[in-house]
Amino acid sequence: MKKTIIVLFILAMAIFLSGCQEQVTPEDRLAEYIEHWNNLEFGEMYEKYLNEGTKAAYGTDEFIDRQQKLHEDLGIENLEVTFTEAPEDTEWEQEQPADFPVQVSMDTLAGPVEFEETMTLLYEETEEAGNWFVEWTPSFIFPQLEAGDPVRISRQAAARGELYDRNDQPLAVNSTGRSIGVVPEKFTDDADKEQLAELLGMSVEEIDRQLEQDWVQNNLSQFVPLSKTSNDNTELLEQVLEIPGTMHQETAMREYPYGEALSHLIGYIGPITAEQLSELQEQGYTENDMIGRQGLERQLEDRLRGEDGMRIYIDKEQEQITVAEKQAVDGKKIQLTIDAELQQIAYESMDGEAGTSAAVDPETGETLVLLSSPGFNPSEFMLGMSGESYEELKEDPLMPLYNRFAQSYAPGSTIKPVTAAIGLEAGTLDPSEGLTIEGETWQKDDWGGYEVTRVHPEAPNPIDLNKALVYSDNIYFARQALEMGRSTLVEGLENFAFGEEIPYPLALQSSQISNDGNISSEGQQADTSFGQGQMLANILHLASVYQPFLTDGVMHEPTLLLEEEDAQVWKDGLVSAENAEILRTDLRNVVVDGFAQEANLENIPLAGKTGTAELKAAGEESGQENGFFIAYDSANPEFIIAMMVEDVGDNDGSAYVAGMVGETFEQFYQ
Repeated sequence: MKKTIIVLFILAMAIFLSGCQEQVTPEDRLAEYIEHWNNLEFGEMYEKYLNEGTKAAYGTDEFIDRQQKLHEDLGIENLEVTFTEAPEDTEWEQEQPADFPVQVSMDTLAGPVEFEETMTLLYEETEEAGNWFVEWTPSFIFPQLEAGDPVRISRQAAARGELYDRNDQPLAVNSTGRSIGVVPEKFTDDADKEQLAELLGMSVEEIDRQLEQDWVQNNLSQFVPLSKTSNDNTELLEQVLEIPGTMHQETAMREYPYGEALSHLIGYIGPITAEQLSELQEQGYTENDMIGRQGLERQLEDRLRGEDGMRIYIDKEQEQITVAEKQAVDGKKIQLTIDAELQQIAYESMDGEAGTSAAVDPETGETLVLLSSPGFNPSEFMLGMSGESYEELKEDPLMPLYNRFAQSYAPGSTIKPVTAAIGLEAGTLDPSEGLTIEGETWQKDDWGGYEVTRVHPEAPNPIDLNKALVYSDNIYFARQALEMGRSTLVEGLENFAFGEEIPYPLALQSSQISNDGNISSEGQQADTSFGQGQMLANILHLASVYQPFLTDGVMHEPTLLLEEEDAQVWKDGLVSAENAEILRTDLRNVVVDGFAQEANLENIPLAGKTGTAELKAAGEESGQENGFFIAYDSANPEFIIAMMVEDVGDNDGSAYVAGMVGETFEQFYQ
C-alpha cells in the first residue's frame, strides 16, 4: 500500500511539472532574452534563446563577436531594450509565431539611437522539451542592417577655436600647410633616407622610428607623415619630391603671427602623446589628434578643441544608410585682454635679454602685456621639431623655454613706494620730515655684522620721502620700516596681496614676504622694506601693486580673458587720495631728477621706480643683479608696465631697463 502511494505521488508530481512547463509563454521567454540583451550577454542569448533557423543562418561570429565589437568601436552605452506586452487574455498557439514590438535605445559616439522592430518567437521541440525561441536578424542591431553589410563610422573634425587680442588681432589661428612624408614600399634606398633627413632637419633614426610603427608595417602602401611646412616653402617642397617615394599633401596647421613675443603666453599645439591618449581616449581623442601642449593652448584646451562630428552608417552597395549623426561643434573663439602690438614692442625693446614684462590697465586690471624673454618659435613645435633643434633650445644659456613671467623674483627698490604707502597710511611716515643719514652704511648697535648699504651716499641731507625715492635710499626705508614696526609692515604687505594666490587663468607663482610669511628679525625687516631678504614678487603682481597710486587706493584683480568681468576689486583702501597724490609726484620726480633718466622722454612724462636686486648665496660678497623698472605715463596713465632683466650688472643696472621701458612707450605712442 505504501509503495502504491509513493508511485501515485511521483506520477502526480510529473504531471504537475509537465503542466508547469507547458505554461511557459513566449512573453516569458522574450523577457528573459531581453534581460540578457540589456546585460550584453550575447553568448547566453545565442546558446539558449535563438531558434535553429537563426543559428543556421548566423554563426557566433556574426551574432556574438560582431555585436561585442560594434559596442566597443561605436562607443555604445546605456543600452535599454524593452518590449510591448501582449494583452492578458492572449492565448498562445504553439503552431503560430508570437510577435512582439521591441524598443531599443542606446547612446553612441554619434549620438543617441532609437528604433522599434518586431521580434518573432517560434515554438520548437528540443531533445529535452519544447520551448519558444527567438528568430533573429541583424536588423535588431540597427534598422535595415542585413547580413554582410559593413557598419562604418566617419569623423568630421571640428575646427579648433582661435585666439585673438583685445583689438581682434590674430594670436593663434587655423590655416593649412603641407605634410611631407613617404610611402614606405617606394622609399627603400638608404641614401634617399639620409638625403630626406638632412632636408627635413631630422635624423635617420627619427625617420626609422616613424616607419617602424605597427600601423605603418601593416600597410606599407600608405602615406606616412614625417614633417610639416608652410605652403610657401616651395624650395623645400620641390627638393623633397626629387627623392623617390616621397610626397606631400595638404594638412591643417596652426599659425602664431606674433611668434616669439607671445610664445610663452599662447603656447603651441602638437601631436598627442601616447601617455596623453591613454588618459584622454574616453573624451574622443585619437592617435592623430593635435592637442594644446603649452600656455593658453593647453590651459584652454577644453574650450578651443571643440567637438568632432560623428556619423555611423550602414555601407550598402547602392547607398549609405545613416544610423546616427552628430554635427561637429567648432571650438570657441577666445579674445584676450592682451594688446599684441604693445607686447610685440615691449618684447623687441628687451632685445633678446633674459627677463620678463607685464602691463596692466590700472582702471580695470586687464592684462595688456605678459611676456617672457627670450621666446621661442611656437610654429617649430607645431610643425614637428627635430631632436637636435630641441636640444639646442634646451642648452641655450638664456633658457628660451623657461617661462619667467610665471616665476617670482626679489623686486628690489621697486617695492619702496609700497613700503612708503604702508608708512603713510599707518601715520609713522611723514613725507616732509627729513632724516639725517651719513655714510654708505647704517646699522643699529645690536645688529652685529649686518649693515644696510645705500648706493648713493651723496644724497643731500635731510632726506625726506621724495629724496629717498629719487636717490633710492635703502637706509631711509629701513629706518621707516623699523619705525612702523614689524606687524604693521607685514600686515601692510598682506593688504597688497603678498602671500596670496594670484587669481588668474594661468598658474603664477605667488609673491611672498618671506618663505614662511613672517619677518623674524630687524635685519630681515630692513631688507624687506627695500625688496630684498626673502621677499619675492611676480611681475604681473608687481605691475598691479602700483595701481592704488593711480586709483586712490584700489587694486583690481588681474584679468586675461576679455569675456571676464573686469574692474573686480582685489584690494581696496590701500592708500588715501592725498597719499596717492604724494606718491605720484615723487614717482614722476624719480624719472626727472633721479636715476631713470633713460626713461625721461620729451613728449611722454613717465613716472616710475627703478630697482636692482642682488642675488647672492650665503657667504658671497656679491651676486647676479636683476634690474627692474615700473612706469606709467603720468599725463595719461593708460597702462602700468613692469619690466625685469636678468644680470644687468655690466649694463648700467636698472637704468638699462628704464631705457627699454622708455623705448616701449616711444614706439607704442609714435
